[in-house]
Amino acid sequence: MAGIAGVVVLSAYVAWLDHRIRGEFEGARWAVPARVFARPLELVPGMTISADAVEAELKIAGYRQVRAAFRPASFERAGGQFRLVTREFRFPDGTAPSRRVTVSVSGGRIAGIEVDGAVRRQVRIDPAEIARIYPAHREDRVLLRLEDVPAAFVAILLEVEDHRFYRHFGIDPLAILRAAWTNLRAGRTVQGGSTLTQQLVKNFFLSPERTLTRKLNEALIALLLEWRYSKHELLEGYLNEVYLGQQGAHAIHGFGRAAHYYFGRELADLDLDEMALLAGLVRGPSYYDPRRYSERAMQRRNRIIDRLGERNIASAQAAARARREPLGVTRDPPRASTQFPAFLDLVRRQLRRDYPGRVLRSEGLRIFTTLDPTVQRAAESALELSIPLLVRRSRIPDGEIQAAVAVTDARSGEVLSIVGDRDPRRHGFNRALDAVRPVGSVVKPAVYLAALAGPRFHLASLVRDEPIRIDGPSGPWRPHNHDGRTHGAVLLRDALVHSYNLATVRIGLDIGLERVRDTIRTLGVSRPFATFPAMLLGTVELAPIEVNAMYQSLATGGLRQPLRAIRSVTDGHGRSLAHYPERSTRVAHGGAVFLVTQALRGVLSEGTGRRAREILRPGQALAGKTGTTDGRRDSWFAGYGADRVAVVWVGRDDNQPVNLSGASGALEVWARLMRTIGAASVSDVAPRGVEWHWVSRDRGQRIEGSCVAAMRLPFVSGRLPPEGRCGAQTAARGDAAAS
Repeated sequence: MAGIAGVVVLSAYVAWLDHRIRGEFEGARWAVPARVFARPLELVPGMTISADAVEAELKIAGYRQVRAAFRPASFERAGGQFRLVTREFRFPDGTAPSRRVTVSVSGGRIAGIEVDGAVRRQVRIDPAEIARIYPAHREDRVLLRLEDVPAAFVAILLEVEDHRFYRHFGIDPLAILRAAWTNLRAGRTVQGGSTLTQQLVKNFFLSPERTLTRKLNEALIALLLEWRYSKHELLEGYLNEVYLGQQGAHAIHGFGRAAHYYFGRELADLDLDEMALLAGLVRGPSYYDPRRYSERAMQRRNRIIDRLGERNIASAQAAARARREPLGVTRDPPRASTQFPAFLDLVRRQLRRDYPGRVLRSEGLRIFTTLDPTVQRAAESALELSIPLLVRRSRIPDGEIQAAVAVTDARSGEVLSIVGDRDPRRHGFNRALDAVRPVGSVVKPAVYLAALAGPRFHLASLVRDEPIRIDGPSGPWRPHNHDGRTHGAVLLRDALVHSYNLATVRIGLDIGLERVRDTIRTLGVSRPFATFPAMLLGTVELAPIEVNAMYQSLATGGLRQPLRAIRSVTDGHGRSLAHYPERSTRVAHGGAVFLVTQALRGVLSEGTGRRAREILRPGQALAGKTGTTDGRRDSWFAGYGADRVAVVWVGRDDNQPVNLSGASGALEVWARLMRTIGAASVSDVAPRGVEWHWVSRDRGQRIEGSCVAAMRLPFVSGRLPPEGRCGAQTAARGDAAAS
């Protein structure tokens, strides 16, 4: 009876164990993460890009620089000439095969392109994979399908770990006996008898404790796995589950992630010596850690290479060549997750609008984003170079200054770069999306646009920059200028260029607060804000990405385009699931926007942003506006060229004064960024319905261009200032120049 009871109990236990491992193993195997890609690098002759930028883009995309490029994802460089072999890649519009490409760069431009020996007008290089979205369990994985793993690596792994894998049934008695004999002769444990299936069990199902019960469970589960699943499925599970290292609190599981962690590349892009090193880590990732114990790791790798040569898995020549190679691991391991956490945060938010989390975790989506690695790198560099200078200017402790940057394509509304922290790799609070702060004078272009869109005002209108008192429920409000002075009657254009608060308030009250509020909203601000006079000077609270949306509408000439971080999404088979087309809506009078843009050019040439002239490239004519809040708690700069819109915020998380104005803080970062990316100048070619005239600086009347006090300004047709004369006190421009 005891024997029968034992059989019943054992059968029940086996049935329970079988049910458990089926649920856990199958659920994990098919939870394929969504892969997130940057935009592809599309090169055309004449395109502005430096040779160093091309090299940086290739490296971000996981291309390896070698002496002679003949494998996919490798490149060689000789000065401004690049020879590379692209990867086969499935784009949303079809699969591109691997190609041999030659790119020549000269004078900061693409001089020529050849693809497979033929001259081409364009080439598209597969994009960098910037993230994988999957559940976080303090493990970092890059899940692989067996068909995507190089056959050479499978052969190496089986030779090293379990060369009888396809001949045993989960446990291998011959391997156990061989290991026992070897260990007995050595007097210590030098060899294990576990099969690859048993190793999978140890990694996936069991704790690391060494007890007889655990060993029995290991053998039993291995037998059940072999009964339930094919060798193909078990090998695939092992490739994704085996433990291969530790990065802080994150365990490195699977050869896909290990290839990134140690070499910064895909497993399919590794050479023989690198594959041998990865296979050798299985025995002891900590003991053979190539970054900490390079000599030990080298010996282990070379023993494996020798064995491959002896078994004819690699040719003698290939083995000899692999033995001579250095370890080749990257000096610093990549972050356990994306290099671009702030941008990925925006991607996640846009995905949540369209896909449930269940689909993102299980369907293996391919998400093609708008991230431009060159612009992202420029934004990060501008911050890195500027922060030390801002610390000295502010005279506050270094660690207390924070910053955020948002850059978009002026034509399409694509988000090119997001930096949410002065340390762009830091995860956590994303200031570019979530730091909602008063924007100060950055809001003023909306005030002036509201005025210029109506019939009463033009750029040469005289407005009073004089003291004003406004009585409200909480008492009188007496705004003042930042310089503490008043300037009398000034041109409307100069009031914006020099950011005169008193003139701005008078204009806003004259046209009506509701009209200004509606203009701010139509430019792209959806966040609610109170409508009261202080709004005219920037008490409106917005995040940098929201300010960018507002300025995007100015950069497009009055067309509002929703900002987007995603171009398209496909499923694991390449079928399109969603496409994010460009959409635009006319929200402002194009002529009035042109007038505002020309005034904002003046901000950078002679107004509050003139410091930018010391940083921007010669002849780089951009438009923008400084912003400083009460007590100098926030430093803003928002501006654009013909092709790029960028917003920078500098401040402190505790809302204490940062002691920087928009000109002395955020402008520094913005100008460095726009110089580096070569933002194109805004055009001064008037749109239909706008005409240029000379006006007098003091009276705002139309005069001859030869007058000394003449200034050329654009006007909407039919809304022109009155005619005037040079005046007795002025001389002809030619006479003045001669004197």
